[in-house]
Amino acid sequence: MTELLYFTDSYLKEFSASMVEVTETGVVLDRTVFYPTGGGQPCDIGVLMRGGEEFIITGVMKNDGKIIHETKVGLQKGDLVAGKINWEKRYKLMKMHTSAHLLSGIFYKKAGVLITGNQLDTEKSRMDFNLEVMDKDFVASVVADANAAIVTDAPIKIYSLPREEAMKNPEFIKLAGALPPTIDTLRIVEIVGYDTQADGGTHVKALGEIGKIELLSVENKGKNNRRMYFSVG
Repeated sequence: MTELLYFTDSYLKEFSASMVEVTETGVVLDRTVFYPTGGGQPCDIGVLMRGGEEFIITGVMKNDGKIIHETKVGLQKGDLVAGKINWEKRYKLMKMHTSAHLLSGIFYKKAGVLITGNQLDTEKSRMDFNLEVMDKDFVASVVADANAAIVTDAPIKIYSLPREEAMKNPEFIKLAGALPPTIDTLRIVEIVGYDTQADGGTHVKALGEIGKIELLSVENKGKNNRRMYFSVG
């Protein structure tokens, strides 16, 4: 089992690790800062160094419970490496991810709206939500409320709770659909005063780091299914 260093500190940029397995597409480490693609958040990219030799990490994926760091052949089991992520990409995604949580929390509190899907990216991100009637003014009001919240610079807390305890509070789970039942302990991301939900991604420490959320467009994707595109900066 790879130790997920980003679970406790999203700001870690570098780390040391040992190679525990080499696969056809990459390598498995005993610990990592690299975030694998999942939950609508793209993976980190970066490098692993073995002495003076550099191995570029082009992707990170989960496969059969393993985190595969995709790279060229050359590393071997037992090798000691130093890793470094592309911080510019990571930090943009952290701001996007926290923005998505803030927006989903406001959607829920204003009208009980649930998020049905999302895809984050560095330049623009999208969210799908189950708003019954297409209402661009309402979506714009959610974004305006989110930007007002950003000005407060509220802190973001990350902690763990037993699944049974967390599921007693409906506000902890904003995504439409249950989390995998195999997860006994949930990682909780709380934007103090605005949103609390289970999540495994990377986030900023305070809302002020986001800057400002810009609403790019709103689309009608069918019955009870709306989509918004937004950016941050």
